[in-house]
Amino acid sequence: MTAASTPPASTYVFLDSCTACGACLLTCPEHAIVPTLPLQVRADRCTSCGECVEVCPADAVLEVRRDEARA
Repeated sequence: MTAASTPPASTYVFLDSCTACGACLLTCPEHAIVPTLPLQVRADRCTSCGECVEVCPADAVLEVRRDEARA
């Protein structure tokens, strides 16, 4: 597996406190957030930069480390 095909270390989920304000949609440099209700992250585009977490005014984006998700 090459570095380019290595999956990101984290994934992100949106909590019920998400207000769908769109701040994460505008901030995501990879356009990895799907504008559905509830919002979703496209794993094939997400690079785990964390911008969505930082910009969320409702603290509704949760980072889940992939190694924790498998445990």
